[in-house]
Amino acid sequence: MGRLFHAIVLRIVQLGSLLAVGLTAHTFVNSKLLKQASSPGLVFEKVSILLPVLNEASRVAPTLQSILSQQNLQNLEFIIRDDGSDDGTVALIQHMTKHSTFEVKLIEKDIDTPDGWISKSWSCQKMAEESSGSVLVFIDADVTFAPDAISRAVRTLRELNLSLISPYPKQVALTWSERLVQPLLQWSWLTFLPLGIAKKSSNPALAAANGQFLVVDREMYFQSGGHAATPADVFDDIALLRAIKTAGGKGVVIDGTDMASTRMYRNSLELTNGYAKSLWSAFGGRTKSRVLMGTLSLIYIVPAVAALTKTTAPIRRAGAVGYLAGILGRVITANRTGAKSMPDAISHPISIASLAILNEYSWIQRVRGKLRWRGRKIP
Repeated sequence: MGRLFHAIVLRIVQLGSLLAVGLTAHTFVNSKLLKQASSPGLVFEKVSILLPVLNEASRVAPTLQSILSQQNLQNLEFIIRDDGSDDGTVALIQHMTKHSTFEVKLIEKDIDTPDGWISKSWSCQKMAEESSGSVLVFIDADVTFAPDAISRAVRTLRELNLSLISPYPKQVALTWSERLVQPLLQWSWLTFLPLGIAKKSSNPALAAANGQFLVVDREMYFQSGGHAATPADVFDDIALLRAIKTAGGKGVVIDGTDMASTRMYRNSLELTNGYAKSLWSAFGGRTKSRVLMGTLSLIYIVPAVAALTKTTAPIRRAGAVGYLAGILGRVITANRTGAKSMPDAISHPISIASLAILNEYSWIQRVRGKLRWRGRKIP
């Protein structure tokens, strides 16, 4: 009985390790395929930068300053829509933009977000309708941009002949909870999304994007329906790319490490609430999400446990292969995206376990109807 048990365990560990090795190889290939933005140069077409805000007074100033300092854009408009801030956000924006060298339009809340809409998506749709640029650049209020970031992104969109690009900003993570979870953002698409195929494909399933920095061709935005195509989707960025691909367009994530940076959360409570509001919608249902978390555990937790516990030598060796492969995948990702690789990568199994816990917590809160963000209920 003991031999049979150990044989079964060995096969399970070997399967997990084999998958870890294969996925890390894919991460390495993707790290070489990940597109860099174009070199700096003048952009003559009109560009509309669109920023939704809601109670951003404590963090929006660096974003505003970086946008006001953009270079190489010959025809630029900056549209900001406030969704009812009560913390002085509007006054701060008015003060910082009053001497802008280009057009700045601040739209204050006029009507409530309609039923069935996420408030951010509603703001983005309304700003797009107010804009006149041939390129729409959606940004978030916690992102700081290099002086040539927007112009390089627009040039990249046109040079690649795509409908959308998403330059993925550098994710700044300082506290232990951030360093456990935040690196999984870039790691996930570098590991699982075939970038070479995704760039050329209009298949909506092959979509990764980040709403912190989205650059979209205006014509294709409206042809696809824009944010109105999926008004209640919490992952509005990925949903927008899928809508564009469904309409026949193409888009892909690119390296934005040297173009923009952001720190999404500053403590474990912010991080927990941030992921809770959205993870429930990420994987196609509660059962599918649990299956995925179980699969990730097989690949990245089981081998590590096997390698670090007292068991048979063959099981430990098989586990060590998978554990080291998982670490290597994180190191490759960190080196490619400007993140800290060590000792964070060693904690990859704990990161996966943390993701599984956050996913289950998100679903519990969803079922209980307790999901809220910035004081507003998630529809």
